[in-house]
Amino acid sequence: MSNLTFLGKLESIVLDRLQHPEPGSYTAKLAAAGTRRIAQKVGEEGVELALAAVTGDREQAIDEAADLIYHVIVLLSEQHIGLSEVVARLESRHSEA
Repeated sequence: MSNLTFLGKLESIVLDRLQHPEPGSYTAKLAAAGTRRIAQKVGEEGVELALAAVTGDREQAIDEAADLIYHVIVLLSEQHIGLSEVVARLESRHSEA
């Protein structure tokens, strides 16, 4: 599995956790807290990634980017927006350039 293919798998895992919450699942707990909390986590992780980049801490930037991507997937899934829709939008923007 390529690294990028894993994003699709992660999206499937998140969707499954949202549809079938399991006790102890962070994803289910986050979703139960509501859209506002999920959006807050996206913002927090974005700021943490930016700060890691400014300090030049490569490993921290990778960790924070992973956290950000995960939380974005949770937010998109909760909003019934698939990664494929986001990729299609990016592709359309690229073709317009």
